[in-house]
Amino acid sequence: MDLMNALGEMDREEIISYILSCKHPNGGFGGNVGHDAHLLYTLSAVQVMAILNALDRLDIDSIVKFVSSLQNEDGSFQGDEWGEIDTRFSYCAVCCLAILGRKDAIDTQKAAEYVLKCRNFDGGFGCTPGAESHAGQIFTCVAALSILGQLDKIDADLLGFWLCERQLDCGGLNGRPEKLEDVCYSWWVLSALAILKRLHWINLDKLKSFILQCQDDDNGGIADRPGDVADVFHTFFGLCGLSFCGYPGLKAIDPTYALCADTIQRLGL
Repeated sequence: MDLMNALGEMDREEIISYILSCKHPNGGFGGNVGHDAHLLYTLSAVQVMAILNALDRLDIDSIVKFVSSLQNEDGSFQGDEWGEIDTRFSYCAVCCLAILGRKDAIDTQKAAEYVLKCRNFDGGFGCTPGAESHAGQIFTCVAALSILGQLDKIDADLLGFWLCERQLDCGGLNGRPEKLEDVCYSWWVLSALAILKRLHWINLDKLKSFILQCQDDDNGGIADRPGDVADVFHTFFGLCGLSFCGYPGLKAIDPTYALCADTIQRLGL
C-alpha cells in the first residue's frame, strides 16, 4: 500500500495493535497471536512499524536481545529456538538490527564471513555452504553483505551475469536454471541487480509487460504468472518489480531493505 501511496486507506492504529499482539515474551514476534517467535516475523514486524513511523512503540531492547541470541559461533543465524540455519535468517537479523540502529549487538564480521561461505562457483549463494544458488537466497546474501559493508567481496559481474540469465523469452524471471517464470523473482532478481548496480542488464520493458499480464483484471492483485490466482505475496513483489521498472504512480523501492525509499531516508539508513 505504501508503494501505491495508499497507506491512508488502512487503519494505522489497528495495524499497530495487531503487530504488538504478536509479540512473544522472548522479545521476538510470531506470525500470528500466540505463535512462536521467529526471525522472519520479527523482521516483518519491524519493517511494518518502520513504514508506519511507529518504531517508538516497540520494546527495542527486547527485540535486539532476541535477535542477537540467535547468532551462532560461526556467524550464522538460526531462525528460532529450534535451530534451523539459513542465509535468509542472516539477512533478517542484520536488516532488523540495522533498522533499529543496533548492528553493534552482533558479531558483524562473523555474520559476513558466514554468508560468504555460502557463495558458489557461479557467483550465486545458497541457503547454507554448498547449497544450490537460488535467486531468493542471492538477494538475502547480497543485501546482508550490503548492510554489513562487505559488497566488495562479491564478484558483481559474475553474479550479475547469473542473475540476468534468469530472464526468459516471455520477459518474466525464474529463480534458478530450467525453472518456470514467476512474478516473485521480479523482486529477488532485480533487487540484487540494483544493489550490484547491474539493473540495466535486464530487459525492463519485457519484464514490465510480463508483470502486467499477471494482473487479475476483475478482482485486482497480481499472480505468479498469467491466468493464475492473485495473492498478496505476488502482488507485493510484482509492484516492487514495476517500481524498479519506473512504472508511473509507484514510489521508489529500496533494494536492500524492501522498504520505500522515503522511509529509508526518514530512518537515515
